[in-house]
Amino acid sequence: MAKTKITLPYYTEINDFLASIPWPGRTTDPNFYCLRLKQLDQELQVYRPPFKRSFYFFALFFNSGKIEVNYGHETIHDPDSYLVFHSPNLVYSFAHNNALEGYVIYFKPECFSFFKPDFHQQFPLFDISHTNLFKFDHATFKQLAPHFEAVFTTYERSGKAQHIEARIKLLGLLYYLEDFAIEKKKDIHPATTQQILLRKFIQLINNHYIDKRTVQEYADMLSVTANYLSQSVKQASGKNALTFIAGRLATEAKSLIQYTDFEIAEVAYQLNFSDPANFGKFFKKQAGLSPSEFRKRCK
Repeated sequence: MAKTKITLPYYTEINDFLASIPWPGRTTDPNFYCLRLKQLDQELQVYRPPFKRSFYFFALFFNSGKIEVNYGHETIHDPDSYLVFHSPNLVYSFAHNNALEGYVIYFKPECFSFFKPDFHQQFPLFDISHTNLFKFDHATFKQLAPHFEAVFTTYERSGKAQHIEARIKLLGLLYYLEDFAIEKKKDIHPATTQQILLRKFIQLINNHYIDKRTVQEYADMLSVTANYLSQSVKQASGKNALTFIAGRLATEAKSLIQYTDFEIAEVAYQLNFSDPANFGKFFKKQAGLSPSEFRKRCK
């Protein structure tokens, strides 16, 4: 198979993205959509290879089954409940089975033309560099759910495409969630300089792992030397910096092999390897199995 240039899918319209996932429902408002997530088939595996979208997404979920959830670099095993925020234009992928239920909201900045906030300053939960994810127990879910329910009830009873009242309630929900996140972070000990750098490094990997593979490239983006970055990462995590880069790539490779029908060569090119042989060597080093052996074991 000849190598073809892979471009990440980029969704500019909410309905185009909804058409790419297995849940029914579409929006009549191009700037705003509230989706109640319910179980369809618990055996259904939901996986989206890396993509970008031009609009905001956030959701409150609870888990009604035994699952593993992957959002980019973050993997959660059997969460009770969690809250996730995602900004536009980040590289993103996710995998889980269909045991999740809850509230999902997609919106564009145009949704708030009456207010026009700078979302990344007004609502820091929407971080331009990474996905924000908070996991918690079911009691916290029940604390947050009525605030989401107020938005959804208003959205669903409105016959108007603009959903003006629901948009105003959505704005109030975002302010409430910012306060909630501040309270959550009070219990977190202040990070060291090395831990802060490690966090920024991981955030950059999540957004650039398709095309950047060296410590030097990430050090340049962080305005530090490669040696300083390597030492800081080692001090903060006990692992070397290349381990994080390779690990993120291996996680995505495993998902592509497990959840899609792509040929192995196609997976290699999707992840920007020069040829399938190099990808095979990389994968076996990371997973202990060849890509084809890994796929057989998953099935």
